[in-house]
Amino acid sequence: MKFFTKFKQEGQILVTLIIVVPSMILIVAVYLNLSVSSYRSSRQDQFHTMAQLAADSGADYAIGQINQNNNYASTGETTLHSDSQMRTTFAETIITNSSSSRTITSTGKTYWPASAATPATSVSVKVDLRAVEQGSYSIISGAGGLIMSNSSKILAGDIFINGTITMSNTSQIGLTSNPVNVNVADAACPLPPDASYPRICNAGESVQPIIINNNAKIYGTVKANNQIDGNNMNNPGLVASSGVTTQALPSYDRAGQKAAVATTITGASASCSSGTKIWAANTKISGDVTISNSCKVTVAGNVWITGELTVSNTAQMIVADSLGATRPNIMVDGEDGASFKDSANLVSNASGTGFEIYTYWANAACSPDCTALTGINLYNSRGAVTISLDNSSQGPQSIFYAYWSKVQVKNSGQLGALVGQTIELKNSGTITFGSTTSTGNIFWVANGYRRSF
Repeated sequence: MKFFTKFKQEGQILVTLIIVVPSMILIVAVYLNLSVSSYRSSRQDQFHTMAQLAADSGADYAIGQINQNNNYASTGETTLHSDSQMRTTFAETIITNSSSSRTITSTGKTYWPASAATPATSVSVKVDLRAVEQGSYSIISGAGGLIMSNSSKILAGDIFINGTITMSNTSQIGLTSNPVNVNVADAACPLPPDASYPRICNAGESVQPIIINNNAKIYGTVKANNQIDGNNMNNPGLVASSGVTTQALPSYDRAGQKAAVATTITGASASCSSGTKIWAANTKISGDVTISNSCKVTVAGNVWITGELTVSNTAQMIVADSLGATRPNIMVDGEDGASFKDSANLVSNASGTGFEIYTYWANAACSPDCTALTGINLYNSRGAVTISLDNSSQGPQSIFYAYWSKVQVKNSGQLGALVGQTIELKNSGTITFGSTTSTGNIFWVANGYRRSF
């Protein structure tokens, strides 16, 4: 009986081993398989990321080459990185859609091992390019100067600032492949202001006129009175200078436009939220004007608005083809000036002619008919926003002019030029300026980016 009991106990252990050991082997095999699959997936993700970076590098390279040589076509497959284990390459093709539009297709590939003839993975991207014609000045400011923040960029046209420049975050002026000329007079004294404001600051009277914070950069020739610090300025950067003289802002014959008025209509009759309207030449509009939704207004000549102008929600103001190369001037006198938002568009005519938008409000008793403004009145007027462009609004070949106040641009598209006592750019991607006077130089900028499948 004892022998039977002992034999029975030993049999139970054997059965347990027969069940447990294969189960453990199976579990280990599953985990090993999962580990191998995870490793392969991670490795493939790495290959894909490297190919994506190579494709982006190829697109950037092509844009740089096109801006140096307008006839640049493409290159063959070019090695971007190679080591004992991995090799990445890019190759791009360029299609000319029109004289002002091109498309780059850049393909990045990852080879593993480095000697492999067939890539482990590849990624293709398409970048649409837009041609921008450069000119003399893209920005001219008065005593209030230029303020740039976030990712705002000025990529074409030179800059003249009577006051000061303040840049922060990743804002940028110029490119390594397309430097610009920046002139700063430092006419922002005295502070606090008195009757002599604005005048050029004396050495040591105030801080330096160009303040660059964070990763902001200037690429170009920089001349600035009283500027010593040249950090974050390149190509060639700061040039020693105390000879920048103040420059009067471009003038306009406001009185002449008022005297030429032939027709007067109300703001209500000039406004629309759908359909089409035509504003005749030499029209005076009394009161506020609102153009919204899908409304399209064709402008046949100069228009004077005594109130405020608001253009929004994909609405369009269109320069009549009959004007040819003559710009229609829109004078806006209301305190809030002219506002363009939510994809509002100032459309040039077939001759490539845009608008000139003028605002004349000032924090002074003579407003809106001030012919001169200095001292405390100018100081108190320079920060008021009377021209604003926001949320993809744009005006290619158009000029925006805040005579005594501020032009503010946020998240906007292509613009012609900005003039004002103060210019502020913020919350933007790339803003590319043309100019009032063309030099015929063409600069290409990215206008769209997408994966190619």
